[in-house]
Amino acid sequence: MGGAQTHICHLASHLSSEYDVHVAIGVRGPLEEQLKEAGVPVYHVSSLVRPIAPYQDMRGLIQIIRLIRQIQPDLISTHSSKAGILGRLAAHCCGVPALFTAHGWAFTEGVPSTKRNMYILAERVAARWASKIICVSEYDRQLALRHGIGYENQLTTIHNGMPVVHQEYMASPGEGNPVRLIMVARFSEPKEHGLLLKAISGLRTQTPYKVYFVGDGPLLQQSEQLAAKLGVDDKVVFLGARRDVPALLAKAQVFVLISRWEGFPRSILEAMRAGLPVIASDVGGVSEAVVDGETGFLVPRGDIHTLAARLTRIVDDGRLRKQMGDKGRERFLANFTFDRMVEQTLEVYNRVLSSRT
Repeated sequence: MGGAQTHICHLASHLSSEYDVHVAIGVRGPLEEQLKEAGVPVYHVSSLVRPIAPYQDMRGLIQIIRLIRQIQPDLISTHSSKAGILGRLAAHCCGVPALFTAHGWAFTEGVPSTKRNMYILAERVAARWASKIICVSEYDRQLALRHGIGYENQLTTIHNGMPVVHQEYMASPGEGNPVRLIMVARFSEPKEHGLLLKAISGLRTQTPYKVYFVGDGPLLQQSEQLAAKLGVDDKVVFLGARRDVPALLAKAQVFVLISRWEGFPRSILEAMRAGLPVIASDVGGVSEAVVDGETGFLVPRGDIHTLAARLTRIVDDGRLRKQMGDKGRERFLANFTFDRMVEQTLEVYNRVLSSRT
């Protein structure tokens, strides 16, 4: 599952123990399965599709309105671009207060300008239908204000949070022979597996290492071919989609996430939770999690040479890996736990509900 889906799954499952929670989805898959396992009612909105399709979107809107009238919720929480816009409009039509959580704006820096301008206009309109907008990073909050989306008191920042894991899922970053680097990300835009592969081909180290890629997607085969072409296929392992990511992180020494753009990646928090140092592209809200030179290294977007230099340094220095991993774990526990996120989210929910009474 992607970051937004994982967020919804964890939050809905947790809140269902005290509240009557219902979840509407557009695509069937792991999210539906896990929510049902947690006892959360799930509704399939068949016309809610990712591509912009006016006829389908209108049908999706009607389906959501009917669902709202059937369930009669006190509050509607929407997520992601398409579902967020249609969900807020449907809530507005039904007179139900709505919130929107932006898991990274679709118009963030790095997105092609034609897409960016279209989403800015759409989000300016949709912001009028939300009582509150939750941004998962301060970067995203400032980006929205800069583009005239919402207003100062409407937008609030709540960083993503992850449940604390048992000791068995803690990594040993100072060890490793070979040193294991891991990137957990879908093989699709905006992730840049190709840039990492090119940086690996330029590594100047005598320390044995392996790079593990976890995830699938449309660009997987292209990345496999590039690894062979660059002559680094003996250094990389493509593991495909996995459901045992915490166990894989526990076996690694370094976490890497190279992207053209990001919101506030949950995968980085997972790595920090495990006590791993992080090397990541300095895009979006990443710098709000990773402290450059302290919990890992931030690399400018598209900078292969800096990436290769940072990889070489961290592969060669076990003491540095452990020091950064420990600092990252401390930062996670202080700022990015699931309990902290839930507490802040419920505060926003209650403020919206109390303002309606």
